[in-house]
Amino acid sequence: MNYIKTEIDGVFIIEPKVFNDSRGYFFEAFKSSDFEKNIGKVSFIQDNESMSSRGVLRGLHYQKGEYSQAKLVRVIKGRVLDVAVDLRVKSKTFGKYVMVELSGENKRQFFIPRGFAHGFLVLSDEAIFTYKVDNIYSPENEASIRFDDPDIGIKWPMNSEEILTSAKDMSAVAFKDAECFY
Repeated sequence: MNYIKTEIDGVFIIEPKVFNDSRGYFFEAFKSSDFEKNIGKVSFIQDNESMSSRGVLRGLHYQKGEYSQAKLVRVIKGRVLDVAVDLRVKSKTFGKYVMVELSGENKRQFFIPRGFAHGFLVLSDEAIFTYKVDNIYSPENEASIRFDDPDIGIKWPMNSEEILTSAKDMSAVAFKDAECFY
């Protein structure tokens, strides 16, 4: 695997070595010893999967305080633009984001450490999205920031009329009102 540091400390793009032949392909999606050597010790406790249609935007979600989650995300089928927003107040990149295209074709993965909001936009007709987390989900500690917050300024490649999101995400707080990490 190739571990690529991004412009935000702690966030990585991971490119697996894919072995293709006439039968199909094979790759290692996760190997704890390599992950620990390149990123550090993260004890993933749960795998999640979602399916979404074109234009669905999920996010920007995070868990507050002790329920914060590190995530290792990838797309099995389809294409998404995945985004991580730095909510660590003492970070040089506080309020900045990293965006990466993940697809069933490129097989890239995206590691997002604790202290970040996360979201993705589906670019294909359908996308199957999977991710590992290192902490339990706590509904009482769930938080969301508006995907179109002007202070963050994410440049989504679809206009707002094409984007489908939940009522909960539409009522998310502005970045300036978000509970961040100190």
